[in-house]
Amino acid sequence: MNEQRTALHQKITDKKTQQTKRHYHSPSSLGLGFLCSSYQNFHIFNINRFFLYHMAKTRPGRKDVDSYTIKGTNKTVRAGDCVLMRPLDTTKPPYVARVEKIDEDNRSNIKVRVRWYYRPEESIGGRRQFHGAKELFLSDHYDVQSAHTIEGKCIVHSFKNYTKLENVAAEDYYCRFEYKAATGAFTPDRVAVYCKCEMPYNPDDLMVQCEGCKDWYHPACMGMTIEEAKKLEHFVCSECSSDDDLKKPQATFSASPGADGKVEPKRRKRGP
Repeated sequence: MNEQRTALHQKITDKKTQQTKRHYHSPSSLGLGFLCSSYQNFHIFNINRFFLYHMAKTRPGRKDVDSYTIKGTNKTVRAGDCVLMRPLDTTKPPYVARVEKIDEDNRSNIKVRVRWYYRPEESIGGRRQFHGAKELFLSDHYDVQSAHTIEGKCIVHSFKNYTKLENVAAEDYYCRFEYKAATGAFTPDRVAVYCKCEMPYNPDDLMVQCEGCKDWYHPACMGMTIEEAKKLEHFVCSECSSDDDLKKPQATFSASPGADGKVEPKRRKRGP
């Protein structure tokens, strides 16, 4: 009986040992096998990526061109120019884009690689009170379009230069933010604010400057009409004024924060 038990115990032990050995792999052998497999996959992946990249880069049958003349006009478009592009829905305003590259194939089909500008209402946050009518956001959204969709050229000014324009033409726009289309994030993410309402400057709105604190105010926020504000030569806000010198009659005044680059807001910054 004892011999049978010993034999049975040995058989079970041997079976467990075999099972354990069947499931055991040394770290070195596992690591080597994994690394070899990964290296092969990595190597193949990079070879494929290399060929795909260079095929896309060279694009047989296409060549770079220096310029494109807009159909029906004598206006020439080059890389770096801003253009108006025809939307599918003709009831909507044209899209605005910056041309990054122009090329054509052996059939003279011309394509443009563009970087889109977004209007405030096209962004995730939507249009807000301080967004100007001609304001655009330079996005990280790139695209390739037929050059025939270009309707005309336009100028996208920096915010500072736009505020210095004496006359704003139909083709004039401005940009003060870059925009990430996927996340809705802006760069810069903070901007100077003005007035009691603590809003960023909208160049479409008239503002008056306090001679005391040098901050800028909307006439409506100070209880004035635009007509009354235009008649002021000197203005002192309620925080800076004394009881006997709230406003002084006037003839001329600076009309916007952007008119003088030396003026800084007296307070706050906020996101767009």
